[in-house]
Formats: sequence, structure tokens, C-alpha cells
Amino acid sequence: MDLHEFQAKQLFERYRIPVPQGVVATTPDAALAACSTLGGTGWVVKAQVQTGGRGKAGGVILTESPAQVVQEARRLLGSRLVTHQSGSDGLPVGQLLIEQPTAIARELYLSLLVDRASEQLLFMASAAGGMEIESVAATAPEQIHVTRINPAAGLQPWQARRLGFGLGLDSAQIKTLGSLMNGLYRLVSDCDASLVEINPLVVTHDGNLIALDAKISLDDNALDRHPDLAALRDPSQEDAREAEARMNELNYISLDGNIGCMVNGAGLAMATMDLVKLHGGMPANFLDVGGSATAERVAEAFKLILSDPKVTAVLINIFGGIVRCDLIAAGIIQAVREVDITIPIVVRLEGTNAPQGLQMLADSQLTVTTASSLSEAADKVVAAAHASNRNAEAVQ
Repeated sequence: MDLHEFQAKQLFERYRIPVPQGVVATTPDAALAACSTLGGTGWVVKAQVQTGGRGKAGGVILTESPAQVVQEARRLLGSRLVTHQSGSDGLPVGQLLIEQPTAIARELYLSLLVDRASEQLLFMASAAGGMEIESVAATAPEQIHVTRINPAAGLQPWQARRLGFGLGLDSAQIKTLGSLMNGLYRLVSDCDASLVEINPLVVTHDGNLIALDAKISLDDNALDRHPDLAALRDPSQEDAREAEARMNELNYISLDGNIGCMVNGAGLAMATMDLVKLHGGMPANFLDVGGSATAERVAEAFKLILSDPKVTAVLINIFGGIVRCDLIAAGIIQAVREVDITIPIVVRLEGTNAPQGLQMLADSQLTVTTASSLSEAADKVVAAAHASNRNAEAVQ
């Protein structure tokens, strides 16, 4: 679960990580009032959307008058901000963060993330802050400095000094960096965060370090331990189908293809999507109904797939281990009867009660194609999707 910038900065303040003074506004009038609250003669208006690239997309504006703040608030609030990371539909802007400008001398990058390869937390820093760190890693990897935290020892002072030297900081700034890194380390540990990123971490003209931006990703699996953090979720920033899937205890991720996939088990789901691509198709989603799926949950999963207008064919691939294939078949039949199905459906059932499940599908008299192997199923669904696309083009 991602947090908005203003929410992340509120957590930063709790852990004594310096941030600019700011006020959240949800209306143009509130944005105008923020100018009086903050004082000064200039303000930064920042759209609160959970995506990168806001500045290039017109979501971060330096203003010079209260009238300009109101003008930008009216432009942004209620709009959808499209960035290179948000997709073509963009994300809705419902809140703004109004901040005092910061006198920037240098821009740095600093993050703390879970390094699964070493099973440790990893600090990553670069003097090339304010840029896309992926580009820096690809073009100038020598500018990226890392240090891993042994979970038994915790963050050590020498690690902050090492990164500080790599960033070209002076002794006073390295001391401040150590305090800041300690705050990030405690935040990640206390809040079960998987990523905390500051880009840029700026050095001001008077030599101070300030987190000008803030990104925090929390581990969804740990949110039961943090109801206060779980309450910060903003459903408007998430794919509507992914949010609905979570409510039904389904693992769903939207993709760009046109072949809907429903599978039980993450590994089998990945293999299914690989086979679809191998046979020339493009998956429209990742959907794992889980090992203990019920007929009702399968029906909801099926409806979820069909709610995507891009989907022109559906592949259902179930291996009955814990879950029974006859229950899966009952869910498919229930969903098909409740929804007006006009696209091809290919089903492959294998394992517990697979013969019974296939017989239920045959007796239902529904227009469902069955397959005996995953390769056959992938081949059939790709062919069906291509035929659907050709038919749709002919109608147009």
C-alpha cells in the first residue's frame, strides 16, 4: 500500500526527519488559507497522486502569489494527472500539498528498501538526486552507493559516514545524515514498510538536509498490525478492479492485454501467462483465486475479469489440489448465468474432482471450450481472442 506524499511526510516528522512546512488543501479556498498559514511570498503547489513524474506533468508548480495558488488549485483539484508512470488514464487529484519553497543548493537521492536477495534492508544513495534513479543505475552506476543493514546488528554509524562521504557531504552534514538514516531505519522497522524513498533529499544553501519529497510503500501483509496506517489507504489512487478483488480476498493485477486469466496459485498463474504469451497472446490480468476458493469467490473472480472492456477471451486454468474442480465449475456456471457472456471461454481443469467439474460444464449447455493440457488451453484461447478481434473489426 502506497501513501501520499503528505502522509509520508507526517510519518517523517514523527521520526524527526526534516521536511518543509506544508498544509494540505482540498479546495481552492483552503489553498488560499494555506498561504496565510505558511506566510512568505511564494509557495509550491503539489498534486497529491501516488505516481512519479508529477513535476514533468504539471503537478508541481512554484507560485509567486496567492492568486496563482488559487489558479493552480482550481486547475488541479478534480482533474486527472497523467504522468509517464500513471498510465494514459492518469490518477485523480483530490488533495494538494502547499509548501514553503526551499533554497536548494544540491539534490541527492536516498532510499531504504527490502533487499530480498540478501534478506536485509538496504540503503541506496546517489548524488544524482531529482532524477529517475533507474536511469542513473543504467547510465552511471558508479554514482549509486549502497550499504546493507545486518538485522542482528542494526544500522551502524560507519554506514552513514560511508554514504555521506560518497555523497560529498561535510562532517556536520554527515552527522545529520546519520540521524536521518536512523529515523528512516526505525520507521521501516516500526511500520513494516517495504520502501521509503526521498527524491530529492536536498542540501539547502545554509547546509541543512531536508526531505523535499517522500514516498512510502507499506507491506500489505502487515497492515493488520497497523490499523492506523491501513486507514490511510486512498482507494481513488488504485485500480477499481484491484480494490474490488482485495475485498473478495482475490489477488488481482490489471495488465495491458486482452486475454483474461483465472488461475489458482501464483506460480501456476505466472506459468499460464507465460504460455499465453508463448502462443502469441497478451494476458489482460494476473488473477489468483487461491487454494481454498469457493464457488462464490470464483463467480466474483469471473465477473471481475469480464468487467475489463479489453478482455476478448478468458482462460480458466485450475489445478485441483486443496480446491475441488467441481466447486470451480459451479462458480463458472453461476457467473456465466449471471453475466451476459459474449466472448469465448476456455477451461482447463486438472486434479481433485476434475472429471466431475468437466461433466458439470458439459451438462450446463454453456458455450465453454475445454482443454486437456495447459499448452492446448493457451493455444485455444489465443486463437479465440484473435477471432474475436477480427469479428469486432468486421462489425466496425
